[in-house]
Amino acid sequence: MGTFNNFYQLTKPRLSMLSVFSALIAYGIAPKTYLVTTDLGGLIYALAIAVGIALCAGGAAVLNQWLEYPLDDLMQRTKDRPIPAQRVSPLHALIFGLALSALGLGLLLSVSSVLTFVLALLTLVTYLLIYTPLKRVSPINTIVGAIPGALPPLIGWAAAEGTISTMGWLIFAILFFWQMPHFYALAWMYKEDYATAGFQMLPVKDPDGFLVAQRSIIYTVFLAIATLLVAAWGFASWVYLVVVIALNLYLGVRAYCFLAPENKMVNAQKLFIASILYLPILLILLLLDISFL
Repeated sequence: MGTFNNFYQLTKPRLSMLSVFSALIAYGIAPKTYLVTTDLGGLIYALAIAVGIALCAGGAAVLNQWLEYPLDDLMQRTKDRPIPAQRVSPLHALIFGLALSALGLGLLLSVSSVLTFVLALLTLVTYLLIYTPLKRVSPINTIVGAIPGALPPLIGWAAAEGTISTMGWLIFAILFFWQMPHFYALAWMYKEDYATAGFQMLPVKDPDGFLVAQRSIIYTVFLAIATLLVAAWGFASWVYLVVVIALNLYLGVRAYCFLAPENKMVNAQKLFIASILYLPILLILLLLDISFL
């Protein structure tokens, strides 16, 4: 039986908190139409939604590691995770992951709408039953995996509004397109590990990195379009527009530099860091601009 910290690490807390963060941003922006049908106060309701999403995200992370622990043991980046390092048994991890997922889904269903529950369930299904096995089959797994990664904002939006309107889908698109350069850069940084474990990531099939960089640029352009549509369709102010243009230029330059054949690893690291800085700034900007400006 592992320690509390080992089980906590199984939930991939930083990745899970990203899901909660993006969901709460969407919740904060969305019209609070659904709240009038609940018996909970606004703050308690938002807290319940956050806990439900956190439980689902943590459960998904645990079950993902349970499915992949023999392969995690082959990679330097993941061999010290609790299951391959034998600090948590596979059986205990499976029970823990199922319990977290069930508790999260049950909480969302009990306090919110059926749509919120369905979106959370869809996140778990696409992540665990489609994306995870697809990683060993085709490089298209990164695109497929971006779907469950972009669903948490829709969960937050549905929890607030009871449905999903245009702005909710724009946030979904932003999260979807953002993940592509982010994970392409990460996959390039750890391409040897992925090759050793048999994961069919694009860098494993693209030894010179041209396709990885090219697609990073393409999806960065799509990301820029999605962020600009927020202002073009009247959801945000000129303040948002000015800042988001600067953010997109910053990320675009980093993606373009990744295209250069020299210093590939360094440029991949810089693109990865740029993507990490980009997202929280953009999401907080969206919340502040739409809610308060």
